[in-house]
Amino acid sequence: MPKVGMEPVRRKALVDAALRVIGDQGSLTVTMSEIARQAGVSPALAHHYFGSKEQLLIETVRSLLKQLRDDAVTALKTADAPREKLSAVIRVSFQADQFAPSTIAAWLAFYAEAQRSEETRRFLVIYARRLRSNLIANLKALCPHDAAERIAEGAAAMIDGLYIRQSLRSAPVSIEASIALTEDYINSQLAALAKGQIQ
Repeated sequence: MPKVGMEPVRRKALVDAALRVIGDQGSLTVTMSEIARQAGVSPALAHHYFGSKEQLLIETVRSLLKQLRDDAVTALKTADAPREKLSAVIRVSFQADQFAPSTIAAWLAFYAEAQRSEETRRFLVIYARRLRSNLIANLKALCPHDAAERIAEGAAAMIDGLYIRQSLRSAPVSIEASIALTEDYINSQLAALAKGQIQ
């Protein structure tokens, strides 16, 4: 029988363990036993808290997205001007815990799973919409709406692409370099608009 008050602690330990195991294996074909072992609990207790591996995996992707959202909210509160807020969104996208190799491997596993799981796909669509919305909201203060949408799409694609490049591990891109590349893209697009080189 689980100890009273331990459920939130154990649930978080299982979610964290799932993220590590998925990241290490780069696949969602992990077992509940492997996750439970990593968390230091029995498989029976893992099933008690989540019911099934699928529910634990959904909770894991939900946890990743919640952490990303919370970090973005905090970063945006500390930034003042729209351009500073754009930089905050970019920094959050590449912060150390999200850009760690095991976390990137887990993200890619969830993207692959989204081709089969409607619930996983729904969570990843929420992530994409949130990133796009944060970018557009601040770009609109710096350029016309249609240009803001186009630049936001390019920046989001660059962020996703840098995650994929990082997953290859043969030619990793550092956090600082990833931030600089994305910042350079936005700066060059805004500068070209200011010069009237693009509509």
